[in-house]
Amino acid sequence: MKTIKVNIVTPDGPVSETEAEMVIAATEFGEIGVLPGHIAMVAPLQIGALRLKNGNSTVNVAVHGGFIEVRPDVVTILAQSAELAANIDIDRAKLAAKRAEEALKEKKDDLDMQLAELNLRRAITRIKVYEMR
Repeated sequence: MKTIKVNIVTPDGPVSETEAEMVIAATEFGEIGVLPGHIAMVAPLQIGALRLKNGNSTVNVAVHGGFIEVRPDVVTILAQSAELAANIDIDRAKLAAKRAEEALKEKKDDLDMQLAELNLRRAITRIKVYEMR
């Protein structure tokens, strides 16, 4: 089956350069699936799981915002941060979720609440992606 090149890049540098038969991403407009030859597009990403499918195997990546750029022969993920499921420190992710939940209970100002909510969403995404391995 045909494949499409997939590059995942963060401000810290490349996370992954691979090939996939299908890329599934959570965008601000809903979940999209990208196959080789897909029409060119750019979309903002939500905090969520990115799935790279090859036959019966799937590589899962926790992506925390950014953009997906699709061209017929390459998909580029420009993320604020991204972690392959195999590289996620699950204990650290659970601790981050616990801290975020505690911060939400404190009911500070709006900015602190929004930051705590984002931290919780990122931690939950990391935990879910880790469990999908």
